[in-house]
Parts: sequence; C-alpha cells; structure tokens
Amino acid sequence: MGLISGMVIGMLLGIALMAAMKKAMMYRSIKRISKAVDIAVLGDLDRDDLKKLCADNYPEWISFPLFEQVKWLNKQLSKMWPFVATAASMVIKESVEPLLEQYRPTGITSLKFSKLFLGNVAPKIEGIRIQSLKKGQIIMDLDLRWGGDPSIILAVQTLGPSLPIQLKDLKVFTVVRVIFQLAEDIPCISAVVVALLSEPKPKIDYTLKAIGGSLTAMPGLSDMVEDTVDSIVSDTLQWPHRIVVPIGGVPVDISELELRPQGRLKVTVVRANSLKNMEMIGKSDPYVVLYVRVIFKVKTKVVDNNLNPEWNETFDLDVEDKETQALVLEVFDKDEVGQDKKLGVVKYLLADLEPEKLKDLTLQLLSSLDTLKVRDKKDRGTITLKVHYHEYSKEEQLRAFEEEQKLLEARKTLKEAGIISSSVDALDGAVSLVGSGVGLVGSGLGAVGSGIGKASRFMGKNISNQFGHSSKKNMKPILENGSAK
Repeated sequence: MGLISGMVIGMLLGIALMAAMKKAMMYRSIKRISKAVDIAVLGDLDRDDLKKLCADNYPEWISFPLFEQVKWLNKQLSKMWPFVATAASMVIKESVEPLLEQYRPTGITSLKFSKLFLGNVAPKIEGIRIQSLKKGQIIMDLDLRWGGDPSIILAVQTLGPSLPIQLKDLKVFTVVRVIFQLAEDIPCISAVVVALLSEPKPKIDYTLKAIGGSLTAMPGLSDMVEDTVDSIVSDTLQWPHRIVVPIGGVPVDISELELRPQGRLKVTVVRANSLKNMEMIGKSDPYVVLYVRVIFKVKTKVVDNNLNPEWNETFDLDVEDKETQALVLEVFDKDEVGQDKKLGVVKYLLADLEPEKLKDLTLQLLSSLDTLKVRDKKDRGTITLKVHYHEYSKEEQLRAFEEEQKLLEARKTLKEAGIISSSVDALDGAVSLVGSGVGLVGSGLGAVGSGIGKASRFMGKNISNQFGHSSKKNMKPILENGSAK
C-alpha cells in the first residue's frame, strides 16, 4: 500500500514539476520575444530619435555601435591629466595665440592669453571608432566630452586700455578625428593629424566675464570674441581642415597630409531683392561678403540707396572638400559713421553641386545661421547667384595650393602695412594672381617696389583666383580651364 501511494505521489509531483517547468519556459520565451522586439525597435531609431530620448547627453556608441566604450582609457587619462594639462596648456598657448591675432575682428586691436591652464578635470572619451584602414595610416574617431575647470583669461584691447576677460563654464562636445601616419622606424609614427568632425557639429559653450570691469563698457565685445572662436574652430580645426604634427624629431614629408584645394567655385553675385531697410532716412547701401573659408573673404561693390541692388560680380573661391564645406553669403548695409549692419546671411552646401554644371540659385536670407539665435522672423529678402564648380587635376591642385600660401602671406603683408586691420577682413582688391602669383600688377604687395601707396590704389577692385576675379558681366559659359568666355 505504501509503495502504491509513493508511486502515485511521485507521479503527481513529476507531472506538477513538468507543468511548472513548461510554464516557466513559456514565460521565459515570451520575455525573450518581448526583449527582442524592444531591441529591434531601438535598432531602428536614427540619430534624431536618440537625440529626442537622450537630449545632448547620449554618447556616439549608442547610435553607432562602431564606437566602443573605453572606460579603461578614461581611468588612465584621469591619472595622467595633471601632467598632460600642464604640457598641453603651454602648447595651446603657443599655437592658438597666433590664430587669435590672425582671426581677431577689426574692432579689437590686440587679443592674447594673460592666463591659460586647463584645470584638474580630465576630458571624457565616450567612445572610439576605428575607421577603414588605409595603407600606412590608422584613422580613429574619438567622441570627446569635457566640462572642465580651466582658468582662461584673455587680454582684450580695443582703442582703450586692455580689459581682462575670463572664460567660465567651458563645455566642449565634439568628435575628434586622429590620423596616425605610420613609419618603419621607431616610434613607428611619423606624423599625427588632428581635426574636429563637422558632423556632429562641434559644440563649445562658455560664458564671458570681465575682471575688474564690465562688458557693457565695450559694446559688442562678447559677439566679437564668440565670432573669433567660431572662425578659428571652423577654419582651422573643423574637418577637412586639420593640424599636422610631425613626430620623432626626424624630418619627414607631410605634404600629402596637408589640406589642399580640390576644386574651384565660381560664384556670380547677380542681385538681391526686397532687402530690409536699416536706415532712418533713405535706403540701405548694400554689399555682399562671400566665402568658403573665413580667412579668404571677398566682397562686392557697394550699391547706394537701393533695396533691390544688382552687382553681377564674379569671384573664384578654392574648395578643399565639396562634401563638407559650404558657401556663406552675408549682406551688409554700408555705414560711413558706425559699424556696418548685417541685413541677412545664408549658407549653401556645396555637396548639392554637380561638377562642371552651371546652377542658378535664389536663396532666402536669414537673420542668423544659428537657428537658436533667430529672433527676428521678418522676411529679409532673397539673393540670386550663379555657381559653377570645377574639380582640379593634380597639377591644378598643386598650383592652387602654392597660390593659397602666397595669398596668406599677401594678407599678412597688407595687415602689417596697415592697409587691412585684420587678416579675415573681406577684400575687394589688392592682390592679383595673373601669371606669376601674388603681386599688385607685377609690382609686389605695395610695400615692395613703389610703396604702400600703390597697394592702396588697388583697393576697391576685385581679386582673381583664390580671392576672386570680378567682372560686371553676367556669367558666361565656362571653358575647360574654368575661365569665362
């Protein structure tokens, strides 16, 4: 009897255990299916969806699995940072101060560091992505976030005494591209290339505070400093622009790593319509400043007392990377007394252009390229252009690169001679590249040969090649060499 009852109880327990196991397996299967569905939904989210979920705090490896987490590297960086910060502060001061001088706006006569220390808080690398390996190179993208405690004080001087300006609450969000050029000899790296990727756009936030004074004593100073920082980042650090650093102390050829023009953009500024009037009496006197790189600005003539001006002026601008760069046009109202007022601005992405095809454009002017700063929603009119992109051959690239270097020296000479107040001033004349490179119709840069006065006479004309060749005729069909016929 006991045996029979034991067998019955054992069978019942076995059946119950099997039923429980089956139910548990079904529950586990349902959970797995549910989790798989959730993962599939997350996998379908794009960058914009993730931004909505995580705001600005999401690391790159969430939306791009190619970015790998590197917690171990952040730990090591934290330990090394006190030593790295001291050395990096010296390097940054030596390398950035010339850029501050080169890119400082007209309203500032001197812009230097009076104090620079990167602080005690190390940057955080959210992720690393290894790009496709090219022969002899290693390409790495680093998702960098930094909310440090640096001590940065700028000595800013206008017409009056120098005013110390402190940069506070500095925050940096960017993706840094690092390219290692490999070599056979130790340390096996001949050069390092550093740049900030243009997408996602580098974000640098900070506040300015005057020490022992008030920023209101210098109207517009904050905007001028901010514009200078933006110009330096976009024109020297943001890809395709880059910094090339030779390594190892052995002379190496880094010419292949340097940024070179890849093509020429011919722009004809035809007309503008329905511009905003900024004058109390009469109408605005508009002109257009256009550029691909900030340091190579050119401008049209001024059309007096006209809200529907016609210019029909043509300029040539070098392009280093059509896929990432843009043409920027700013329309100003010429003011004989005060500062020229901005009537509108617009940016056109060059990636939309097809080589060797003439394109007519009518673009809507905005109050600012930064949508967060757009307060005035009123219509600012339109600007009409004709654009043509010519892709350089290798020989043309080399010639354009050499001419570009000469033009940089030209601007430097004009600045030292007092003809322009800043290296980023828009030029409407002073340099000709016809034939032998830089020179004022064969006479040098004004300071050479016949003197500075000759250079002054050429101000007001337009520039050929990199600074732009101007013509009052409409754009005509383009020949194979890119010249108008």
